[in-house]
Amino acid sequence: MIEHTVQIPEERIVILDFGSQYTQLIARRIRDLQVYAEIVPYYYPVEDIAKEKPVAIILSGGPSSTYEKNAPHAAAEIFSLNIPILGICYGLYQVVRAFNGSIDRASFKEYGRAMIDIKGSSPLFKGMDRREQVWMSHGDKVVSPPAGFAVVASSENAEIAAIENREKKVYGVQFHPEVYHTVKGNKILGNFLFEVCGLRPSWNMRSFIESSVESIRKEVGDGAVLLGLSGGVDSSVTAVLLQKAIGSRLFCVFVNNGVLRKNEHEQVVERFKKHMKLNLIYVDASARFLKKLKGVENPEKKRRIIGREFIKVFMEEARKIGKFDFLAQGTLYPDVIESVSTKGPSDTIKSHHNRVPEVLKLIKSGRVIEPLKELFKDEVRELGRVLGMPGEIINRQPFPGPGLAIRIIGAVTPERIRILQEADDIVVREIKEAGLYNDLWQIFAVYLPVKSVGVMGDSRTYENVIAIRGVTSVDAMTADWAYLPEPVLRKISNRIINEIKGINRVVYDISSKPPSTIEWE
Repeated sequence: MIEHTVQIPEERIVILDFGSQYTQLIARRIRDLQVYAEIVPYYYPVEDIAKEKPVAIILSGGPSSTYEKNAPHAAAEIFSLNIPILGICYGLYQVVRAFNGSIDRASFKEYGRAMIDIKGSSPLFKGMDRREQVWMSHGDKVVSPPAGFAVVASSENAEIAAIENREKKVYGVQFHPEVYHTVKGNKILGNFLFEVCGLRPSWNMRSFIESSVESIRKEVGDGAVLLGLSGGVDSSVTAVLLQKAIGSRLFCVFVNNGVLRKNEHEQVVERFKKHMKLNLIYVDASARFLKKLKGVENPEKKRRIIGREFIKVFMEEARKIGKFDFLAQGTLYPDVIESVSTKGPSDTIKSHHNRVPEVLKLIKSGRVIEPLKELFKDEVRELGRVLGMPGEIINRQPFPGPGLAIRIIGAVTPERIRILQEADDIVVREIKEAGLYNDLWQIFAVYLPVKSVGVMGDSRTYENVIAIRGVTSVDAMTADWAYLPEPVLRKISNRIINEIKGINRVVYDISSKPPSTIEWE
């Protein structure tokens, strides 16, 4: 069965993941339309999906060609569940294959913007113009639709750009309605949900809070919960939600791992212990973490070391408290999907500190509560707003669990931490001063152990480099580098070079995600 941390609405969409980089966007767009959607791998047992009673199934895109030897395919039984189905790109080919249509390699691969011509009056395109801009990404094509299917859209390079069998409520599109470049993509998905499936928008943060509180109380009973609180958005919202559910039986442990931002430990204690009245336990384990990280350069090793050490600290504090029944984490949906390939055939992008072996063992034992693991970042911010949390917390930019350890390229040393803390503090302060902080998804400094020649006064210097990374994004699945005003960049650069010993050069990162990631490690 599909495992959930909280009670999930009865009306839900199941997305079968065939490995597309856009699969999470499908879920995100559907949730924008106030319908709950969840992702499972394409090979997930049909009988388990049927037990969940989804209202409809969406077949995602994927990087494979239908002609590859080990190409993933949907189980034939999926199409016998008698519920609406929408196939997207590779998912379209699964529909065509299941109903005995024909597919071939395209003469020309098609990537990017394209115009489709809509034919007839398909409910999928209700309320749309006859000609619309979409986003294509495919190397195969549908040669002839299955019997009983009508062609309802075409493009210059894809004569069969969309098909439908209105009687069976099965649809397929060659393009990606979930990406922003498909101008009316949300309209298409909305038509599938409301016109084809007959759903109503009913999933929102207030209903999520109600179901979460009920589910947490039921799971925890009279037990106690230990939460690792970092002071970031995810763990802070988790803390407030848990406090609402179980009150004083929540114990929050804030660990200073030595790679926090400048003065962060003081700010977190002030905010959560004095003002929010949480049961907050502060642990200064900075020396312990830095000893473990000494000489480690591989970013994955850094993540694992920090994740494991956190668990050890938690357990030690738990013994001091006396007894706790559950460990809570602020894990989000992208954390789960990006860490391991259990959601589909997509490659693992990075491991997550909430998914190290020690935590996975606790998860399997049923002793971990992750009330946000079905949510995306912007949904967590909305949840915080509905819970009445202050803007300074819920609008805080993401900060990685391993902290500055993965923003220091190479080995982590006390001197490099000091330099990066000072540089990052200058960056954030100047961005806030310029009124740009809330316009950016993230902006931060990265320490590069790359020596370059400089001139300061009448002397030559041979010092290191600070890179500035600023991006705009909606959900961190994709991100564009942020264009910042020249005076702001100039001031940041001047301050870093003039005020921080050991840095004589500042560079600005102008790469987007993909192909780059937001973080450098």
